[in-house]
Amino acid sequence: MMESLPTAASLLPVLAALGVALPAGTLRVEGFGDSPALSEELLALIVAGRKRAGASLLWAHEADGDPVPQAGDVAIVVDHRNVPVAITRVTAVAVVAFDAVDSEFAASEGEGDGSLAHWRRAHQAFFGRECRRIGREPRADMPVVCTSFELLQVLPC
Repeated sequence: MMESLPTAASLLPVLAALGVALPAGTLRVEGFGDSPALSEELLALIVAGRKRAGASLLWAHEADGDPVPQAGDVAIVVDHRNVPVAITRVTAVAVVAFDAVDSEFAASEGEGDGSLAHWRRAHQAFFGRECRRIGREPRADMPVVCTSFELLQVLPC
């Protein structure tokens, strides 16, 4: 994300005002993309039902002190302005090497044409920016956190 994410506790009053009751589970706040344009694009895919997975760099989680998602976590998904957009629940998490991400996972991300080739091109660029941010060099075996999720609720704008 472009800026620090808010805490889940700071978003609870906003959600309560919208009448949103969160299900049981460890609360997380999730943002997608590293620019306003990419954030909007990815959130539109989530809201439309095309995007049911996300990939992050394990090294970035470690550098930022951000715990890796776990199955059952409930996420408050925010846009690039940190406004809540949706509620999701993590259904599965696997950490795999970049070059071991498969076509099934790539398709579940719902981006571009859904192909593994598109996934690799887009994520090589994104993870390259993440590596520069945290002072690492991208590699074919860099650890990728592959997170699958279900959309529980789209929030009113």
